[in-house]
Amino acid sequence: MNKEDKKLNLEQLKVLFADAEAVFLTHYRGLTVKQMNELRRSMDKAGAKYRVAKNSLSRIATVGTDSEPLAADMRGPAGLVFVSGDPAAVAKALCAFAKTNDKFSIVAGVLGGKRLSTQDVEALSKLPGRDQMLGMLVGVMQAPIRDFVGVLAAVPRSVVQVLAAIEEKKKAA
Repeated sequence: MNKEDKKLNLEQLKVLFADAEAVFLTHYRGLTVKQMNELRRSMDKAGAKYRVAKNSLSRIATVGTDSEPLAADMRGPAGLVFVSGDPAAVAKALCAFAKTNDKFSIVAGVLGGKRLSTQDVEALSKLPGRDQMLGMLVGVMQAPIRDFVGVLAAVPRSVVQVLAAIEEKKKAA
């Protein structure tokens, strides 16, 4: 790789690190081309990009970004997952791929400037997705309003029930 290619790769990596909401570091040694393509497709579906880059360039590109804590873990052949969408969905896809391919491993991650261990990434993968969490939030916000409407509707309903009971009593008497 000549100097111009390195410079171009470094600029591209800087943009990817700066724009990513989360970044995951993986080891892929021993995967076939077919498995790598499968991984890339699953990352595309989840809203992420999988990229293999030189560790020295990656370390330089992380300087001044939220992904800087990840630089210490960049050793050996490493792949980077740049998340632009829902980090939980990408973590689910990564963990699912790691379970089916024993040569693939998740090393670490960064979310919001905080370093995530492998266990943290697995815990993130078990969280509900963004859409599901928004639905749960709407349900929680809607519950007090629904209960209040139920209480307001109970007053006229009970008046009608009392009047119906009085009517029944007078008919029986």
